[in-house]
Amino acid sequence: MTDTSLKTGQTPSLSFYEDMHPPAADFRSDILAGLSKPQKALPPKYYYDEEGSRLFDAITEQPEYYVTGTELELLRAIGPELAALAGEGAVVLEPGAGSSVKIRTLLDALERPAAFVGMDISGDHVRAACEELAADYPELEIGALCHDFTQKLDVDALPLSEKAHAGRRVVFFPGSTIGNFELIDALGLLKTLRSWLREGDALLIGTDMRKASETLEAAYDDKAGVTAAFNLNLIARINRELDGDIDADGLQYQAFWNPYRSRVEMYLMAVRDMHFTVAGERFVIRKHETIHMENSHKFTLDTFHDLAAKAGLKSRKAWVSGREPFSMHWLEPADEAC
Repeated sequence: MTDTSLKTGQTPSLSFYEDMHPPAADFRSDILAGLSKPQKALPPKYYYDEEGSRLFDAITEQPEYYVTGTELELLRAIGPELAALAGEGAVVLEPGAGSSVKIRTLLDALERPAAFVGMDISGDHVRAACEELAADYPELEIGALCHDFTQKLDVDALPLSEKAHAGRRVVFFPGSTIGNFELIDALGLLKTLRSWLREGDALLIGTDMRKASETLEAAYDDKAGVTAAFNLNLIARINRELDGDIDADGLQYQAFWNPYRSRVEMYLMAVRDMHFTVAGERFVIRKHETIHMENSHKFTLDTFHDLAAKAGLKSRKAWVSGREPFSMHWLEPADEAC
């Protein structure tokens, strides 16, 4: 197990921080393009300004939102099995480094891991998160990358020690984030993560599973209205940063389970005809017209394993929680993609 005690007089620091200069997103262009589509849509990557991040944290604490608590319970339960699969001296890579609780749960379960590398498109966010980890895991090499994890990465070129490079790589992708991608994009992401792995390495990934529509719709439309506020916060951001005048009171949040596409779909629906401007451009939204905000795909073991196989990944082990069905998968490189 990892020794998390801090040595007297030691000043912990990152082993490295590298800015890989991911392409800057164009908020203005992306929003205008989304509002100009026949089915209006807003890119969910723009949810996470300071207020959006606060609201998302609040969503995970709502009683209806089972995902975070269920995944943590499962991680703790399978810790000994993960330690056996990873072996001693593993190197953990976390694209989109998020909840420190999850990565700490994994690191504490592993047998003397050699290194951890967190990466995120926000350099300030990932650097701060990894510095906090370095304070509590002084024996661990900890690095941070400002990187878009949907893009290629030469893991061999990371400035880690020879010992760390020799360890088994475990790419950790929790939270069922894979479900937020359109399936064609999810396949592309899995192929990218597969390219980081050598023979014997693994991808440890969380996926949410199909379940009763009542449970799913409640999880994404909580009674307290936090998820609704999270979605409407993007409208507030557009008004603030792009000189918009969208009347948020004219929009109503909706989430529903689409069994044919096996996903929860989230929308803002106009409750009346509205005319508005964003960045000097004029738009109209009619009563009952919707703005598509986000999807959350749900899988069965078979449907996810089929998707993984197309990306050149084979299942070594899968675990399913006993409460609300949620799965974690230990995937290893296959000889070739299907």
